[in-house]
Amino acid sequence: MGSKLKHSALLTLGAILGVAVTIQFSALAQKPVENGMPIDSLRQLSSVYQLIKSDYVEPVDNRKLLTQATAGMVAALDPHSAYLDRKAYRELREGTEGRFVGLGIEIGPSDDGYVKIVSPIEDSPAARAGIQAGDLIARIDGAAVKGMELDEAIKRMRGEPHTKVVLTIVRQGAPGPLEITITRDEIVQKSVKGRIIQSNGAGYAWVRVSQFQEPTVKDLAAKLAALARAEPHLKGLVLDLRNDPGGLLQGAIGTAAAFLPPGAEIVSTNGQLEESKMHFYGRPEHYLFGRGDDPLKNVPELFKTIPMVVLVNTGSASASEIVAGALQDYRRAAIVGSPTFGKGSVQTIRPMANETAVKLTTARYYTPSGRSIQARGVVPDFPVDENADGDGLNALRMREADLQRHLSNDRDREETTRKDDIEAQMRILVAERHRKPVEFGSDSDFQLAQALRHLQGLPVQLSKRAGSADSPGPLAQQAR
Repeated sequence: MGSKLKHSALLTLGAILGVAVTIQFSALAQKPVENGMPIDSLRQLSSVYQLIKSDYVEPVDNRKLLTQATAGMVAALDPHSAYLDRKAYRELREGTEGRFVGLGIEIGPSDDGYVKIVSPIEDSPAARAGIQAGDLIARIDGAAVKGMELDEAIKRMRGEPHTKVVLTIVRQGAPGPLEITITRDEIVQKSVKGRIIQSNGAGYAWVRVSQFQEPTVKDLAAKLAALARAEPHLKGLVLDLRNDPGGLLQGAIGTAAAFLPPGAEIVSTNGQLEESKMHFYGRPEHYLFGRGDDPLKNVPELFKTIPMVVLVNTGSASASEIVAGALQDYRRAAIVGSPTFGKGSVQTIRPMANETAVKLTTARYYTPSGRSIQARGVVPDFPVDENADGDGLNALRMREADLQRHLSNDRDREETTRKDDIEAQMRILVAERHRKPVEFGSDSDFQLAQALRHLQGLPVQLSKRAGSADSPGPLAQQAR
């Protein structure tokens, strides 16, 4: 029941968190299978197929039946393997490229049946039209959203470039519903942003990576160079990977390489295929997409030595755990926040016929010291809650070890989410229902404030879970 509550809590409060895969695209031939096909089982499958065709209450389309059989076979392996039909495969490619056609909004369900705007993407059609975080979508082109599946709402908002869609918006404080017309366009997602934060008379860099895409390493290099120009006397850096669900392996390798000695090992993988038994280093051939100049050559040398903190939470998964794990192993950065999601597996995309693909788990990955993060996560050096009075919704999120059929950790014990009793979970829900979501990088960002205190050698408020259940979070001197 605890797991069900955790899931429904996230849906009820409209929190969005997708755990992306650490993926590689591959057209390599699969490993030869020595044993023959299980003829008896195939006969049984054929018999079931014929039974459905002849006896089911209504006719079933052949293609749909066989597609679902294929999808079920792959999905039964683990939570991250999947058969991708033409639409899903196209959307996956768009996500990794950081480009798609749409309105430019992050959305989630609301507790009153509407679709909630979590955030408009910067400089997107939605942002230019005046859409705001917290807005509720009541109608899409006149069609009521209540009772509509979220996927259907997304489908209605997607479309061809330069076409229009009318959203009916309910906004707190507005005298009535607002009708806003938005022109669809290609959205280029920026996965890297950052700024200079002045604290106690010194300048610190805050850099956020929201997802690892093809342009991430190039964008990160450009951002670091710009920050160094803006503040030549930087005293520290905070790399923010909170709610970063992962993405492309190359992006993670390049991001870690920006802060580590040249050629340092970043991650290793192991699986059945010989190509899955790999070690990846901070070298251009391991993080560049094709040929071209190495963007990390333009990163100022100070970022190899500047004091550094990495912020993580339960929403930090997959590729972001590769980065955090590598920087932790080399003691290059202090890891601050909550234990990460614990997705330590690599998915390879195998293109199939008819523009479909199979996303298949092909390896586990390991940090440079040989730790497996699968179903365990990166444990922070300094546990710090999301808010001064507790970890909020972060405490209700499920982790990899909570998922059914998850891949086991082959080197260490697993870490499930701490199981609170039902009353404790309900208390969190009530307390968080009306709390404004944390805006990462803002002046009200409690974890960021603690990261800056750590960089300054000041006492930091540790998580309440670091001490007894009833005691307030202790203060700890955390200079290292």
